[in-house]
Amino acid sequence: MMMTGIIGAACERPAHAAGDLPKPEVDIAKGKEGEMRTMVVAAGCFWCVEGVFEKLAGVTDVISGYSGGSKETANYKAVCNGDTGHAEAVKITYDSSKITYGELLRVFFTTHDPTTKDRQGPDRGTQYRSAIFFENAEQKKVAEAYIDLLNKSKAFESPVVTTLEPLTVFYEAELYHQNFVKNNPNHPYIMRFALPKVTKVKEKFADQVKKDEREK
Repeated sequence: MMMTGIIGAACERPAHAAGDLPKPEVDIAKGKEGEMRTMVVAAGCFWCVEGVFEKLAGVTDVISGYSGGSKETANYKAVCNGDTGHAEAVKITYDSSKITYGELLRVFFTTHDPTTKDRQGPDRGTQYRSAIFFENAEQKKVAEAYIDLLNKSKAFESPVVTTLEPLTVFYEAELYHQNFVKNNPNHPYIMRFALPKVTKVKEKFADQVKKDEREK
């Protein structure tokens, strides 16, 4: 994913999905009304991941950024080199009384290909890896259980290679990356790769999409 134009299908639909993914069997209990929690994941270009999750009811904020590396190289130019250790990631803030961590994981795995190591479509490099940055033991347990379920149920033709990494620090990306799908709906990259994923979310998770988004 580059600002200068389309170089690949980093946000294309999962290539190996065999129908709808199973619902999580292990999850974090819902919180009290208004109890906010966060989740950090990476699935290729952060534009597309942000565009998907901001459509869900219960999600109050989605921020694009970098996880897995140091502060000194947490910038777009450096991360694009693929040698900083970062992944293009998103930080999702959600109302835990309305949507669960497990439900968010199901959306995450539905909207990218978690079977290609360090690659989404032709975009290659560790910065495009599929990753879950867990904040605590509970998140790690739920993520491990769901990946195990996906593999045992053969939800994909190949094993899931999504990494589980402890979240240390999340660095917000540059301002022009934030709300990129909303602000640039006619951008060629967005039209070709992000919008089809948004449409898929509305179709597959219609009951979990924000009411105003369903009507668009």
